[in-house]
Amino acid sequence: MKTAHFIPAASSRFAAQLFNIITVSVMMLSLTAMLLGKLLASQKVGFLPFVLSLPPLMIWLGASIFVYASIAHHPNPRSAHYNKWAGYRFYGVMGSLMVIGPALYGLLDGWRGLMLVLGLAVLIIVPWALFDIFRAAREPWTDMTVEVEA
Repeated sequence: MKTAHFIPAASSRFAAQLFNIITVSVMMLSLTAMLLGKLLASQKVGFLPFVLSLPPLMIWLGASIFVYASIAHHPNPRSAHYNKWAGYRFYGVMGSLMVIGPALYGLLDGWRGLMLVLGLAVLIIVPWALFDIFRAAREPWTDMTVEVEA
């Protein structure tokens, strides 16, 4: 037996924006934590910026898989489209930085090298993510009714 399930337009729009919203928040939180760590660190605790900036990114890297998978099969194809490109952007940049990050870190060494790697990630991901958030907000979303198995 099938039943009709109503999906409001606001829900589809939010699903399209969710991955990008969390990604921007986490990237800015990580950057802020690194700068705060640099302000609080002394010569004896030079690794503090690294220790403070890494956990938000690592937690979001794990949690983003669940967010991505939950939105990937959204009944609205536009929501899935925005989610797909947000995932491509985030995972592509993070994967690339796993390969070239150590070389970039080695150029400046210490917290400046970390700032270079994290700053590069923020400069690539955040503007595009904000553009997608605003683009999804301006798009005309419509209510949907889908049939689901009861």
